[in-house]
Amino acid sequence: MTSTAAGASVVVTLSADEARRIALRSQGMLGAPDRRAGVRGLLRHLGAVQLDTISVLARSHELVPYARLGAVGRGAVESAYWTGAHSFEYWSHAACVLPIEEWPHFAFRRRAYRDHPQWGHDLPDGAYESVIKQLHAEGPLTATELGGAKNGGPWWDWSAAKVAVERALMYGEVVCVERRGWKRVYDLAERAVPEALLHDDLDDAECLRRLVRLAGQSLGVATRADLADYHRLKGEQVDAVLPATGLVPVEVEGWGKPAWADPEALEAESAKPGGRHRTTLLSPFDSLIWDRARTERIFGFSHRLEAYVPKPKRVYGYFAMPLLSGGRLLGRVDPAREGRTLVARQVSLETAKAVRPMARALREAAEWVGCDAVRIERVDQTRLAPALLAAVAELN
Repeated sequence: MTSTAAGASVVVTLSADEARRIALRSQGMLGAPDRRAGVRGLLRHLGAVQLDTISVLARSHELVPYARLGAVGRGAVESAYWTGAHSFEYWSHAACVLPIEEWPHFAFRRRAYRDHPQWGHDLPDGAYESVIKQLHAEGPLTATELGGAKNGGPWWDWSAAKVAVERALMYGEVVCVERRGWKRVYDLAERAVPEALLHDDLDDAECLRRLVRLAGQSLGVATRADLADYHRLKGEQVDAVLPATGLVPVEVEGWGKPAWADPEALEAESAKPGGRHRTTLLSPFDSLIWDRARTERIFGFSHRLEAYVPKPKRVYGYFAMPLLSGGRLLGRVDPAREGRTLVARQVSLETAKAVRPMARALREAAEWVGCDAVRIERVDQTRLAPALLAAVAELN
């Protein structure tokens, strides 16, 4: 890390390795994990944990704390998210679990949704008021309990009750307080959000300043596009508040575009550049890698989710999970479960050095989800298959 004078300011220059370590540390992947703060502390640290319907080893919001904290019980993860009014679900990077402290800072998005009331779905007169009245009288309910989520057609053929409660969710009158069997459980915001946080008093500029600052802290070092992508803001929204965030302009070797860093992350890298690296499998929806362009820039690793790619066109598999080890992405595995066996349907390794880390990551993941064996079906690099099979056998 070097600093050079540029006119009246000092520009910090980071090597590619320094930027990578800063990103890893800021995402909780470098250094000892904060187990005392647990899942709730991790959620506050990351600022957002993405939700997704796909469940192979586990759902993505479970895989994120596992990757950082180790074998946290899956029930404990759910409890940490959904009990005690510590979080809420809302639209951020995508559908995300968010720390309840950030409720006021999404007022800008709630206001924007209120300005576009139709959403492509017609809503019968009185349907919205009826849903609010039922929630008020009966407490937390799913869309099914509110009268049915669908009309019987395709998945988007929502019932009036589902359209109404989703609209109320976007407006902020209703909160998703839990996922039950992957169904949203809705409650009135006046009951679910602590009174001190239940307001839309902050103007758009203050909301955006806070979210850009949070993105910078969670990413460690980031381009304008990175900062915008974290909570799905517009580039011009980032531009308008960036000078007030306290993020520091930096130059990063090989990036070729302006970047900004969290000053505390710079201090941590300067004081202690090393630390313990986690060896783990990552959800494709993990915030460390959810942005493809950023992942390629930082790790030199091209990855995309192929679950929605037709099977004949998939390269790495349905839910290929990248392998993180030693602060680098060394391969991928497309996992499945058959009874108490974790099946690696397809393994792709970047180098022979990835063999033992992949075996270890598979073994640890198997234990976490209650499997007692690992079976390898295919290794893309056939010359590495015997070594991987032997390494897995040692650990089985």
